Amino acid sequence: MRPSPRITSLPYFSDSAQWFACLADWDAPVWLDSGHPGSHYGRFDILAAEPGTQLTCRGTHCDIHRLGQAPERRRAPPLEVVRQLMPPPLAPLEEVPFATGAIGYFGYDLARRLERLPEQADADITLPDLWLGFYDWAIVQDHQTSRAYLVTRPERDIEQVHARLLAKAPENALDDFLEETKNNFIISRFSAELNADSYHKKLDRILDYIHAGDCYQINLAQRFHADYQGNPARAFLALRQALPSPFSGFIPLADGAVISLSPERFIALQNGQAETRPIKGTAPRRNDPEADRAEAQALAQSAKNRAENLMIVDLLRNDLSKCCHNVRTPKLFELQSFANVHHLVSTVTGELNPDADALTLLAGSFPGGSITGAPKVRAMEIIEELEPVRRSVYCGSLGYLSADGNMDTSIAIRTLVCDQGRVYCWGGGGIVADSEPESEYEESWNKVRVLMETLEREFSGKP
Repeated sequence: MRPSPRITSLPYFSDSAQWFACLADWDAPVWLDSGHPGSHYGRFDILAAEPGTQLTCRGTHCDIHRLGQAPERRRAPPLEVVRQLMPPPLAPLEEVPFATGAIGYFGYDLARRLERLPEQADADITLPDLWLGFYDWAIVQDHQTSRAYLVTRPERDIEQVHARLLAKAPENALDDFLEETKNNFIISRFSAELNADSYHKKLDRILDYIHAGDCYQINLAQRFHADYQGNPARAFLALRQALPSPFSGFIPLADGAVISLSPERFIALQNGQAETRPIKGTAPRRNDPEADRAEAQALAQSAKNRAENLMIVDLLRNDLSKCCHNVRTPKLFELQSFANVHHLVSTVTGELNPDADALTLLAGSFPGGSITGAPKVRAMEIIEELEPVRRSVYCGSLGYLSADGNMDTSIAIRTLVCDQGRVYCWGGGGIVADSEPESEYEESWNKVRVLMETLEREFSGKP
């Protein structure tokens, strides 16, 4: 019988920023954020710090950093190294979804270790393809029950961690953090790396591929960048107010950070039940309520967007079927509304096969089909040809692998990467046979405009 994690109550805050402020100066803090109270789609927030082990993977090698030990390098498949580093399994807890384990990100370019892909795009971002911290304790906030918990491995001194967390008066921690970091973050204006004409030419090339029968759909993205100085945590705190999203996350790193405001689940695994929720179909929000309702209704009834969504649902059904049975689609084309856009969201579920686990499920489906196109491998080949720079973390996944065998991951869209004094973000969309260039170009801006404008408004300057 697997041992159970230890669990005890903590003060609950409607805004988990209070707890993150307590951890901000600890080693390797992470925050998986449901966007509460601004977003009503999420429930749990997970925060942790001081991992005993950190894993970074770049290209063909993985570096393991254990506390108090010299780094170890392995040349092995990254997800196999993750499996080797996962701590001994624990029993699940009823109260929380995360029973300690690994938290971090799987970058889009990790796909190069899963599929044979060309190497044409420029790899100008230095962040690793994968970063995970292995945490033996975590704070979990449940916004449905308004309760918070400290969860630790059974061998960890839970009382000692509990005392440390309460030593800084968490109810005052956010105010103190904001005062300490006042005027600490500054950013230039964002620049687009593709002009409209270049974007249209790439879209035309995709249409040529579609008409030739190479593919059915390609997700084309364009990148934006700005220069910055200071603590990216300030940027995340501002962005989660402007665009509260249920699969958000903040991961500060040695030379930068990952800031994600994602509305999209990639794959969750809970007690053997797998679920993915692909997003395909987007319409802008309008300030006028009547115009906004009209946009939502038009999206819900759009034959083009429903067909686009269905293509990806079929792809993900196939991906889940690699290691699941009883694969179903309980929801098709559900309308969900966020601060900046309306989306069509479908749900695909399956029951994990007895010989599979969370990492098997992840490897069989990564990266998510909603951000590649179909068929997946051919779509990734075309993306590599047409996008001049690699995607890095964008269109990969943020999430956790729990010691009880459960998992939850996002699709890293509406995501910014801070690296070497520059912050990058991407806007993309699925291109199909009847796509209109102007509409697709505008959509790619609409998805990330609120991110860039918020940062420029709050932190504009000249780094």
